[in-house]
Amino acid sequence: MKKELPYFSIGDSFGGNQDWFRDPMMHLGGCGAAAACDVCINLALHHNKTHLYPSDIKRLDKEAYIEFSSTMKPYLRPRFGGIDTLKVFMDGFNQYLNYVNEQSLKLSGCPGDTPVKEAASNVKDQIDRGIPIPFLQLRHKNVNFKDLVWHWFMLVGYEEYENEFYVKIATYGGFRWLSFYELWETGFKRKGGLILLQETEEQAV
Repeated sequence: MKKELPYFSIGDSFGGNQDWFRDPMMHLGGCGAAAACDVCINLALHHNKTHLYPSDIKRLDKEAYIEFSSTMKPYLRPRFGGIDTLKVFMDGFNQYLNYVNEQSLKLSGCPGDTPVKEAASNVKDQIDRGIPIPFLQLRHKNVNFKDLVWHWFMLVGYEEYENEFYVKIATYGGFRWLSFYELWETGFKRKGGLILLQETEEQAV
C-alpha cells in the first residue's frame, strides 16, 4: 500500500526551505519553526484551516514563507541545543494555535522509544487522515542519515511492504524515500520522535 499526501510547492521547492531564512539564527536552527509552518500551510490548503496561515494562502511564495517563519519564530525560536524534545515543540506550537484561535487540533507525541511497529501504525493513521508529520531526529548511528541529525523534518507519505515500511520525507525543499525501520532505530538511548495531530470529532472537517 502506498500513500502520498497532496503537499505544496514554492517554485521548484517541495515544501518550505530553511535555507531561505535570512535571520542567522533561523537559518541555522529554524527547522522546528519550519516544520510548524509546513503543517499549517498544508492544513490551510487541504483542510480548510486558512486561519493557520497569516497571509493569502493562494499567494504563497518564497517571501511569504519567510515572513511566516518570522511569525512562527517567537513560538518555536532557535535556542542552545535546539528544539530537542517533543514537549518543547508541542508547547510552542500549541501557543501559536492558541494565538490563531485554533481549538480543534490536539497535539500528542510518539516518542522515539515507542516500538517501531506501533510508531509505523501512527504514521499510517495520520498520513491516511491527510496530515503531515513533524519528525525529530537526534543522533543516528547510520551515516546515511547524517544530514538529518538534530533536525526537524516532515513525513508526507508512506509505502508498506510485508517486511518493510518506507516513508517519504520532506526537508530543505526536497524529498526522498527512506526505510522507517532504519530511521527509527537510531542506536542511541536519547531519541526524538513524532508529533501527532488529531482533529477533535465535533470540529473535524
